[in-house]
Amino acid sequence: MKQIYRVLAYLVAAGVAVQAGSIAYGMFGLIKWIEGGGTLDQSTELTPALGGYTGFSWHAMGGIFVLPAISLLFLISSFFAKVPGGIRWALIVLGVTVLQVALGLFSHSVAGLGWLHGITALALFGTATMAGMRVSRAVAIKVEADEPVAAPAS
Repeated sequence: MKQIYRVLAYLVAAGVAVQAGSIAYGMFGLIKWIEGGGTLDQSTELTPALGGYTGFSWHAMGGIFVLPAISLLFLISSFFAKVPGGIRWALIVLGVTVLQVALGLFSHSVAGLGWLHGITALALFGTATMAGMRVSRAVAIKVEADEPVAAPAS
């Protein structure tokens, strides 16, 4: 179960990296679209023909559905993994994920929250990575504790 915990932690971190890549792809695609003579205003239909549309779609779907689902599975696995402090780290990851989703949604109304959305992504990446690294430490400590202590030579 420790391996499932570790994989889910690293999947959250990898998901954040994919999120960053997809939003960058979306923005650069949109810039290219506009530089090529395309326009973006309220009458622009959001279709795959719009530059960067795919990146924006991946970012939205990954952030609203995929990462929260993985974070929730990560929390569930923490109850069975027996990683010291694992439940606490999984709760932190889930909490930061919820904050991240909320900031992403509210940033559509208050653009300044977009800064916090980006910074919180870094915190989520770091927290999930640290949670995954704790498994290696827990396994190493367990192995050391299980090794028999050699009796001193007489």
